[in-house]
Amino acid sequence: MQANKIILTMKLFRLPPLLTLAALTLTTGAGCKSHSGTSKYETASVSRGEIVQHVTASGSLSALVSVDVGSQVSGKIIALYADFNSPVKKGQLVAEVDPTVYAAALRQAGGQLASAKADATLKRQNLERKKILAPQHAASQLDVDQATAELAQAEATVVIQQGAVESAQANLDYCKITAPVNGIVISRKVDAGQTVIAAMSTPVLFTIAQDITKMNISAAVSEADIGQVKDSQPVDFTVDAFPDEVFHGAVTQVRKSPTTTQNVVTYETIITVDNPEQKLFPGMTTDVSILVADHKNVLKIPNTSLRYTPPDGAQFEQTPPARLERSQRLLYSPGSDGTKLKPVIVKAGVTDGVDTEILEGLAERVPVVTSTLSGSTKSNDFGGPPPSP
Repeated sequence: MQANKIILTMKLFRLPPLLTLAALTLTTGAGCKSHSGTSKYETASVSRGEIVQHVTASGSLSALVSVDVGSQVSGKIIALYADFNSPVKKGQLVAEVDPTVYAAALRQAGGQLASAKADATLKRQNLERKKILAPQHAASQLDVDQATAELAQAEATVVIQQGAVESAQANLDYCKITAPVNGIVISRKVDAGQTVIAAMSTPVLFTIAQDITKMNISAAVSEADIGQVKDSQPVDFTVDAFPDEVFHGAVTQVRKSPTTTQNVVTYETIITVDNPEQKLFPGMTTDVSILVADHKNVLKIPNTSLRYTPPDGAQFEQTPPARLERSQRLLYSPGSDGTKLKPVIVKAGVTDGVDTEILEGLAERVPVVTSTLSGSTKSNDFGGPPPSP
């Protein structure tokens, strides 16, 4: 009997399903808070610091002075006295061309010179005889004049043959090829036994770098950056051979002759480099960074604030300007209520790719907008999303 009363009591308090859902809905709705979505702005403050601006380019290393050593005569290379990386002194014998033909030409020219001298001697003696016979009427004045002319021709022939001898001697001397400067051989383009032909252009046998303890970088700087590059600016660069090491140099010349490659205009910039350990080799490719500006203790802002664009429907404390001067930039600061944007016109200076110097328009610690965080959400008292219907 007692058990039946308990069951009856529980049945009396059971509600129909529809009423149960209504009661649950009323109870839950009483504790829900709806928050309408508002735009929130991520900001950064104007700060002081250093702005270092670089101009980057690529280039290649070369010796300060590289001399091509060639042959002025044709013939077979009978000996090589220098090879790759050989240090040489000015005047040192580095190669030799077969001298047989040129020695014979010298002997022939010498013989012709001797013959010309003998003929000139005979003509001189003939003239002297004519001068003696003329007063005795044994020779006419015409004979004297003719002998004088023949002597002059013979003497001219001697001069010509003397020049031929000197030319033959020079060609024979050219068979011995010597280094024109002190340096190191960085290229050898012939082998012993190879025949070289000196025709319209001189064949190159060796390339000698005069001094590789000092080298040049020839860097191609784009036309957009060349206006910032000046003589004596410091340069840092790297090479693939030593990826973890930074080398140093300085700009020594900006050449005004343009080079156009695939519609890209660049200007050759010469950078002088010290290479005391001779770790750097001619021809190495370099990645160059030229220091063009180093401004210390200046106002700066993140570049993201200069690239920021307000979202559609954004509200402003004042209307942004429609046009700006060339030196002006437009950015935004959060308004007083945090929901509106305040346009700010600034004058920007140099940039390092991350931050930009501010010359006018902002003070230190002023916040500037870098991005927009927007959305509309609802949350309940328990920190979770609202219940599903």
